[in-house]
Amino acid sequence: MKRMTLIGLAVCWLFTTTGCVFYTTGETEVGVRTRKFALTGKGVEDKAYPAGSTYIFLPFINDWHTFDTKLQNLEMVFEHARGDRRNRDDLLFKTIDGNDISLDVIIAYRIDAEKAPFILQNVARNNRTLRDKIVRTIARSKPRDIFGELTTEEFYVADSRERQARRAKDVLQKMLGPMGIVVEKVLTKDYRFNKEYQKAIEDKKVADQQVQKNKSAQHAALEEYKRKLEEAKGEVNKLIADADGVFRKAKIEADVYYEKQKLLAEAIKAEGIAEAKGIQEMNNALAGSGGEALVKLRIAEALQEKKIMLLPVSEGGMNLKTTDINQLINTMGVKSLAGKK
Repeated sequence: MKRMTLIGLAVCWLFTTTGCVFYTTGETEVGVRTRKFALTGKGVEDKAYPAGSTYIFLPFINDWHTFDTKLQNLEMVFEHARGDRRNRDDLLFKTIDGNDISLDVIIAYRIDAEKAPFILQNVARNNRTLRDKIVRTIARSKPRDIFGELTTEEFYVADSRERQARRAKDVLQKMLGPMGIVVEKVLTKDYRFNKEYQKAIEDKKVADQQVQKNKSAQHAALEEYKRKLEEAKGEVNKLIADADGVFRKAKIEADVYYEKQKLLAEAIKAEGIAEAKGIQEMNNALAGSGGEALVKLRIAEALQEKKIMLLPVSEGGMNLKTTDINQLINTMGVKSLAGKK
């Protein structure tokens, strides 16, 4: 405690006798020291003092400047209550096809902390001067040329505006980067044409929308027609398929019946041929020496147990004139009675 007390008293005595001054930097600030007089040289010290610190320098022979390094937005807009100026501040220019247009633009930028000494020595002494004299002047000039490359119709396309905004950011960075300024983003907001021309454009947009609507309706009707046509084709194909199925079924049945009848005919033919061969063989057998005996045998078998009556035959047949019919009847009656006994 005694040591700390002695150190504190020594510091107070030093500031009292030498007149040293405290210099501080905010949370987002960097400091730059300028030597007004020094044995080793004078001028802006090539060193950026970090943020959130306190430094002690002798007065009169030193000077101190700070730069805020946080992200800043330079708003150049139409509305009076917004932006850097309390009057109309949007960019006015012509499209490549000659129409007047105004565009709200926001430039997002920051100071490169390492280049703060360079900025102080060669560009501006503080943030306000840097913003108004450097960033604002260049940001109101080059974007006009870049966005002026668009046609009137292209301004209605967000991708076209975004493409030109990226180009504007790159061009501004090439111009402001060597000065210690980092351009983070170029943003576009509202845009406005001449009132009469704006109305003509809006009317054209409405007409285009109606045309597009009619095209969409026509396309929908065409698609509906195609759908119904496909349904009709499907129904026709179904009927054709059904007819083909019936035809194939009938053809298969006819083929089966034909094959069946063909096989039956072949069987009948084979049977007939076999029977004819049998008859032929029988004829051949009968034509031989044993044929007569075989015929007699078959006749005998046929007459077996048959009643045979002998009638007088003359002149090639029965002669009833010489036949005694009464005697014949008696004879047949006697034999009949004898058979009953």
